[in-house]
Amino acid sequence: MRAGLIDLSEGSPDLPPPKPVVRALVQALKEPENHRYPGYAGKLSARRAVAQWYRRRFKVELDPEKEVTMLIGSKEGAAHLIWAVCGEGDTVAVCDPNYPVYPNQTRLAGAVPLTVPLEEKNRFLPDLDRLERSASRLKLLCLNFPNNPTAAVATLDFYRQIVTLALKFGFYVVNDNVYSELYFGRVPPPSVLEVPAAADCCLELHSLSKTFSLAGWRIGFVVGNRRLIQALLKIKQNIDSGPFGAIQDAAAFALRHAASLTGPIRREYQRRRDAFCAGLAAAGWPVSIPEATFYVWARLPELFAGRQRGSRSYAFTLELLKRCRVMAAPGSGFGRSGEGFVRFALVAPVPKLREAALRIGRWLRSAGLAEEIANCQLSIAKRRPEIGDSA
Repeated sequence: MRAGLIDLSEGSPDLPPPKPVVRALVQALKEPENHRYPGYAGKLSARRAVAQWYRRRFKVELDPEKEVTMLIGSKEGAAHLIWAVCGEGDTVAVCDPNYPVYPNQTRLAGAVPLTVPLEEKNRFLPDLDRLERSASRLKLLCLNFPNNPTAAVATLDFYRQIVTLALKFGFYVVNDNVYSELYFGRVPPPSVLEVPAAADCCLELHSLSKTFSLAGWRIGFVVGNRRLIQALLKIKQNIDSGPFGAIQDAAAFALRHAASLTGPIRREYQRRRDAFCAGLAAAGWPVSIPEATFYVWARLPELFAGRQRGSRSYAFTLELLKRCRVMAAPGSGFGRSGEGFVRFALVAPVPKLREAALRIGRWLRSAGLAEEIANCQLSIAKRRPEIGDSA
């Protein structure tokens, strides 16, 4: 019998939402007001919950009336922000590899994307000296940390340097911080808004999709610079409305109880990370251990790369599908700098992840790739946190 497919290609959470959040939604559905058209900026009660969460989580003070807007998912906010801020002839700096919405929406807005490579030697953070050489041309810099697809985490010092550059050269910054609560180390990832004066030039996007397993609910928010938020709202007012009111109420409940609700989700992804990475290491592929997100970003073996024409990443993922019945995302799908990598999303239970690692190991051994992978990855693995080196 042919082995069942194990799909680790899309970052779509498979965990159920916390039961208390579902109960909050059911209760909110009974409110007649929630079935009318929602306001564009979102309910003030929901925006206050966001501001309170930011105060608890990041020690950042926000004006819920002017510095918070609810979104139909963070992707919607990213698209509308780029349309609101950028136009013909503007330059938007976009990290590479990237979440494709940023370069795609830049082009749709008529602006020009400027690639900012995320290289392994820099721990997949932008080279700030290189960025500064292009800074005078920028209208907007798009960041995403913790990062999809690389799982890289930015430090507060990195954000300080970014804000200094933005204020010096007069460009705006948006940080997509939707993975801030999926971390496995002792120190939670910071917010760019923790930097003094960041609100003068920065916005931050958030989503409840990964944090609370609410991807299908399409609920997120944007916080920060009030001028940028007003510009984004001008686009929203001519395209869509705010999120469904009942979902906003449930989101507000989730944020108010985040301390108790996010821990179990985070621990489950840590178990999955540890099981999958340990399984690949046992199979002869010691991949880097992610410090955050629910992605594993792995470099392909040079031996395999030398056998292929065209996209090595795409060819490798096809082989995974054909030989192992495991689906992954080719790194080349996230930009030119993603070539030579593959991304696994930890969106399957631990037993399936172990099975996926076993299948991959059997294929690597039969294909003669395991020794090559081990040689290429061992030094990288030593520079990463060991499994279990977390809170």
